[in-house]
Parts: sequence; structure tokens; C-alpha cells
Amino acid sequence: MTTVHEPAVPAALDGLSVWPASATESRPGDLAVGGVPLTEIADRFGTPVHVLDEAEVRDRCRTYRSAFPDAEVLYAAKAFLCRAMARWVDEEGLGLDVCSAGELELAVTAGFPPERMVLHGNAKSPRDLEAALRLGVGRIVIDSPSEIARLAAAVGPGGRQKVMVRVVPGIGAGGHEKIRTGTDDQKFGLSIADGHAQHAIARVLGRPQLELTGLHCHLGSQITSVKPYRAAVRRVVGLMARLREQHGLVLPELDLGGGHGIAYRPGEAALDLTSLARKVREELADACAAAKLPVPRLVIEPGRAIAGPAGVAVYRVLSVKHSGGNVFVAVDGGMSDNPRPALYGVRYAPRLVGRHSTAERARVTVVGRHCEAGDILAADAELPADVRPGDLLAVPVAGAYHLSMASGYNLVGRPPVAAVRDGLARLLVRRESLADIRARDVGL
Repeated sequence: MTTVHEPAVPAALDGLSVWPASATESRPGDLAVGGVPLTEIADRFGTPVHVLDEAEVRDRCRTYRSAFPDAEVLYAAKAFLCRAMARWVDEEGLGLDVCSAGELELAVTAGFPPERMVLHGNAKSPRDLEAALRLGVGRIVIDSPSEIARLAAAVGPGGRQKVMVRVVPGIGAGGHEKIRTGTDDQKFGLSIADGHAQHAIARVLGRPQLELTGLHCHLGSQITSVKPYRAAVRRVVGLMARLREQHGLVLPELDLGGGHGIAYRPGEAALDLTSLARKVREELADACAAAKLPVPRLVIEPGRAIAGPAGVAVYRVLSVKHSGGNVFVAVDGGMSDNPRPALYGVRYAPRLVGRHSTAERARVTVVGRHCEAGDILAADAELPADVRPGDLLAVPVAGAYHLSMASGYNLVGRPPVAAVRDGLARLLVRRESLADIRARDVGL
């Protein structure tokens, strides 16, 4: 007997616009990513499980390299990092933006060249700085005045370390107040407006162990408009012009950070990368021409925009409860593997997979299994009205700031990460077991 398979429907043609480009549905409910059915992944690795589409990650890296051919593109590891991710980013020619000794050393164990890394952080620990200097990280971004003397002393009298200074341009941008970092009322960077940035730069120039290569700014996260980046270029180039007048200094680099917004649900806005590249390049050329400065090399740090759309989280429904006129669909994960809805009120579009339902759509609240009223994965989600325990729900755009922000709440254990590509799935990060949790508990 010959089995006839219906042609798979490409993601963009079947309401799967926010899913990886490889997402296909051969029959209603039979959703596959990277050529691997999500039901197969759930059966093989258990749930909850996070799925990462390797081809999507690589394609997005290449898109950035194509859009910014003359710039240095650094993947922001805080979005999500494992050794495989570091390897993919390296092979696609991107650098790496790390925020701790842990991220730095994990990437090095994967073979990532430390000279193509930049170390960030508003409060770098002695261990962070020691690891960066020992391993030979390319640049360290100075975020506070106290780091200047500390770093110079750690480098030593005969050493030399390339640094940048993170400045605050006074621009509010980002999808939520907790992820806006370009204004003067938050913990990152040094303000241009009150002179702290200029003072810190003068102190750096007085330290022969430190080589200032450029200025850095990061406006925030989930930014969907080009306008704030253009404004940041003008303000930072203005500071560069003043530094030349005061110190005769011409800086060769300008790091505009990342924060490039993506769509989490169909119809949502996303940052237009082509427009960003063109308009930032134009703004930089115009501002430098007006200031009679050479155009510095641009550095950008996308994280979410590379990892986010490449990830899918798969959960199993544990219960369905009707209460107070609401329908609560509880799954076997929650805020321990995705705290973003609780932190920022982020909204997702989960999808029933593994079976086809002809029931009408109903508005439900998908909640997690944790002992918090705020443990909500998707508010006002549309699912078939007959959703029931045992069903599988898949959440797209789950590749960034899910597992990287995961916690040990309720000692549930963090889920595994599986990579898919060309019809094959492989485990990248195994599930955190009770044995792992017990092994850390060494006292009585």
C-alpha cells in the first residue's frame, strides 16, 4: 500500500508568519520544524522541551552580515547561549557579546575565539575581569568609573587592553520600561548630558594600560522603529566631535548595541533590518561629515533577532479549568522556563499540535504549573474550545530570554534544548534532573 503525503504548506502561507521559515504543516495539526514533527520531539525528549532551528539561526546571522557588510556584528549571548549556538555563530562569521565569565568561558570551550568577543556588564566581578584578561577577550566595555582603575590594575604595568566606554544618549526606546536602557534613570552606562561620560573617558585616556577604541550605547530591547537609532548616532557622534576638540582623539569604532524588535504574534511590528542598515549608515555618514570626522566602524549586537524566531517551546496540557468566566489551560512548564510574561507582560500565540480540531476557537489563558498567580504563559490566547489534558501546545518565538532567564523555582528543573535541521533532531542541552538539583544541596 502506498502512502500519499500531502504537500507541506510553507510557514508564511498558513498563518505561521512568526514561526521558523522551515515550519510546515503536512496535515492540519501535524506541525514540523526543521523537517521534524513537534510530536516526535515531544515523544523523544519529553515535555516541556525547547526546540532550536539551526538553519533559522544561521540564516539570520547571514541576513545581518548581508545587511551590514562593513560593520562588525556581535551575537548577544545573553539572549541564549550553549556550545552549539556559539559554534554556529562562529561559523557564520559573527563575533560574540558576553556579560559574564560564565558566558565567556562556555563559548571558549566551544572553540570561539576570545579576541572576537566583547565583555559587557554594569557590575563586572573580579572573576569576570580575570577571565577576560586571562583568555584574551577582544574588548571590555567600561560601564562605571570604578571599573577604570580596577581594570587598569588588573592589566598590569606592561599590559594593554582594548576598551570601549558605554555612554547614555538620553533616548527612551524599547518595548517595556524594564528594558529601556538609553535614558539617564537606569543602571547602565555613563550619561552624556551630565558630563559623567566625558569625565570617565578622560580618566581612561590617562591609563596607559587601557586603549580606548570607541564608544558604546544600547538603547533598550524590542525596539521596532529606526528613529531612536538615528537619534543615538547623532548624539554619540556629537560627543566624538567634542572629544576630538578636547583631547585630539579620533575614535575608530561606534557600537550601537542591539535591541532589534521582533514579532511574537502574527501582525505585530518588527524592526525593518534593511531600513535600519540603510538609515543608520546614512545618518552616520552625514553626522560625521558635519563634524568633519572620519566615519567610524559600526558595531551592532543583535541577540533576540537571531535566536528568538528560531526557537519553539513545546508543552503538554495538564488541566483545563473554568473559573470566574475564564478558561485556564495549565501546562507542564511555566515561569521557570519562561519568566518574560511575568516580567514584561509579553504575549504569545500558542498553537495546538498533534491533532486536528474542528471545534470553534475560544479565548483562554495558558498558565504554568508554578505556585504564582502571575505564572501566565499566554493571556487571551485563541485555542480550540475542546483543548484537553494530554494535548500538546507549541509556542513560537521562544528562542530568546526563555532558558537564558530560567530559574529553579519549585525545583521543577529546566527543560532540554533540541536542535532540528534537515529532518534530524539532536539534543543540545539535557533536561535538568532531580539528581542535578540534589547534587548542589551539600549541607544538612
